[in-house]
Amino acid sequence: MGTGRRTLRIDLRRNRDRMVREQIEARGIHDTSVLRAMRAVPRHLFVEEALIPQAYEDHPLPLGHGQTISQPYVVAWMTWLLGVTPDMKVLEIGTGSGYQAAILAEMGARVYTVERIKSLLETAQRRLADLRYAQVRFKLDDGTLGWPEEAPFDRILVTAAGPVIPDPLVDQLADPGKMAIPVGPSKRGQTLMLLEKQNGRVTTRDMGGVMFVDLVGRHGW
Repeated sequence: MGTGRRTLRIDLRRNRDRMVREQIEARGIHDTSVLRAMRAVPRHLFVEEALIPQAYEDHPLPLGHGQTISQPYVVAWMTWLLGVTPDMKVLEIGTGSGYQAAILAEMGARVYTVERIKSLLETAQRRLADLRYAQVRFKLDDGTLGWPEEAPFDRILVTAAGPVIPDPLVDQLADPGKMAIPVGPSKRGQTLMLLEKQNGRVTTRDMGGVMFVDLVGRHGW
């Protein structure tokens, strides 16, 4: 490996460590499994080459097709809220770049991810195969319908926002189980809801304001 490439790798690693320290730990997330996964997954491999210098900055980045890779803190925060542990069965709605799925897989989860845009799904499949996250399964479909053939899921994580929480996703959540989903009547701003199912009862908590791309489908926009 040439000196320039070696230096770039070291710089990217330092940027990733700084991202975790300054953007995630500094905001109060201290879960060791989440921090370890955020340090381990090379976020710069999930963005276009021209955006690599921005890969570890504190904001989302465009993926094309009107989609984005979420801000690093938001990825860590949603993962932390769900309390993901090894061997949990996790449904992700909105594969996008594949970065969130990689974080979940790095934590030992069995990931089922649904994406409606074929080119994004295929690119994510290649990325995760290259990184050897073999426990991730992919589906091209309307994410608001979930993945009924594989239900129930211990955790559900939705990376796009619709006007309501889709009933199929609630139905596919295990009991006990948790789901993190942005919801709101406005496409310009939403609320992150943490839904919990316990003993047949479903409760929701407002975790604060967020802004996500549209959840498009039968139970979305």
